[in-house]
Amino acid sequence: MSDLHIDGDRLVRRINDLATIGPIEGGGSCRLALTDEDRDGRDLVVAWMTDLGLDISMDGIGNVVGVRPGRTDGPPIMTGSHIDTVRTGGRYDGNLGVLAGLEVIETLEQHGITTEHPFAVAFFTDEEGARFQPDMLGSLVYAGGMGLEEALDVVGIDGAVLGEELDRIGYRGTSPCPGSAPRAFVELHVEQGPVLEADGVTIGAVTGVQGISWTELAITGQSNHAGTTPMDLRHDPGYVAALIASYVRQLAIRMGGRQVATVGSLELHPNLVNVVAASARLTVDLRNTDEALLGEAEADLARFVAEAAAAEGVTVEERTLARFQPVAFDDRVVDTVAAVAAELGHSVKRLPSGAGHDAQMMARLCPTGMVFVPSRDGISHNPAEYTEPDDLVAGADVLLGSMLALDAMDLSTTGAPDGSGGASTDGAEGAP
Repeated sequence: MSDLHIDGDRLVRRINDLATIGPIEGGGSCRLALTDEDRDGRDLVVAWMTDLGLDISMDGIGNVVGVRPGRTDGPPIMTGSHIDTVRTGGRYDGNLGVLAGLEVIETLEQHGITTEHPFAVAFFTDEEGARFQPDMLGSLVYAGGMGLEEALDVVGIDGAVLGEELDRIGYRGTSPCPGSAPRAFVELHVEQGPVLEADGVTIGAVTGVQGISWTELAITGQSNHAGTTPMDLRHDPGYVAALIASYVRQLAIRMGGRQVATVGSLELHPNLVNVVAASARLTVDLRNTDEALLGEAEADLARFVAEAAAAEGVTVEERTLARFQPVAFDDRVVDTVAAVAAELGHSVKRLPSGAGHDAQMMARLCPTGMVFVPSRDGISHNPAEYTEPDDLVAGADVLLGSMLALDAMDLSTTGAPDGSGGASTDGAEGAP
């Protein structure tokens, strides 16, 4: 296994080629799900799959899977990720996992290696949730966590209907949803955080994914003149929104541990310098690796919002955008990733993922894990996103070795997923 390596130059070349579709200033890409740019990116990846002779299928939500046969039929060892981006995307997020999967397949082809089980590489629709909500939508439908018809009716932030956009770009397939369970699933991804780089570690063996709670708060008060309205007679949604934003930060600091909290979007109306706002709309992103603690944070925030609204005399409407429980990956897959990384001579650290990934949905179906490689300065969802070529190659080699190890492993015993990939509700604005 340690003598088998992917072609690093080819991997980097494909990453760069895909990044030229939907290019933005700074070297990143914008390929929002099911736009023309996403279609063109899909066409390129499907062409590469075709060149490799893969058996390509596409399901009703537009997920694409390419399969290389093994000695025996049955569920494949699967890898993959996504190729859609946020509006200010880099060139590695998601794309690395898909293109490294192609490298795994091509490496096996070049060395004439036939695996025991089929190997598959997939890219899932709308992982980012930046146009259609919630995030990880394609893999959620694949795993049976969201009905196909419900997903096809989702309306995007630009008013487009998901099913109509799938038809428009020619990517509504016929394979059934939910999809069939793979034998195992491993996803390679850039960390999108600073931990591996800060610790000087090359490979992350990902233990699971944080639970995610996204809430939208719509605050309604009374618009009035900024100069003539006494402070004690105001019903100011902007003030309450500011209190909530400050409290969210204090909440995370007070809870400590792995609790994080973010107000990522805040809008005032009419948004004028000399007018007390009539309304405010903001989002709150809470995450924790512990479901009980995540629930505690949600309840704490809800109490504060109610108290702040009552004190200011405003009303608040709350909408859950997305809710995913924490996911623990299969120990056998996590151990395999760590062992392969060590065998290849790489430093390795076990850590949870702070971001959402398709792997957390696939964990409902089969033994699942992830491989992380460092992100420079922890930057992601930004054209400045960067991972050193040597780290890209190291991650792809670990992916290759892990898939081969899982191919030889008896995965029929327990360690089965518990379905804790979480349940989504109305959708979510932004990206995981």
